[in-house]
Amino acid sequence: MEAEDDKLELMFQKADSVLDYIEYRLEYELKTKHPDPAGQNNQSLGTVVKNPVAVLQDLSAIKSRYRTLYARFKSVAVEQKETKSHIYATLNKTMTMIQEL
Repeated sequence: MEAEDDKLELMFQKADSVLDYIEYRLEYELKTKHPDPAGQNNQSLGTVVKNPVAVLQDLSAIKSRYRTLYARFKSVAVEQKETKSHIYATLNKTMTMIQEL
């Protein structure tokens, strides 16, 4: 069970790194290649592309939701480990009592 918890935690850490990288790349692209001082949408091949500033705001909201989810996961993982320890302790006590009987 702990192996799955560790694996899930690593997945969260990797996702956080990916989100940070995406945010960095978007900011870089926005500053260097797609300046839009008027605040209008960019045009690319005849289709309207979402304003990069709005994309960055959406990314910030996603990161916030991700951090909330990660905080919930951490608290559940801690409670799960505590419960498992309690179950093992109770089981050991029970086994000792059975052996004494």
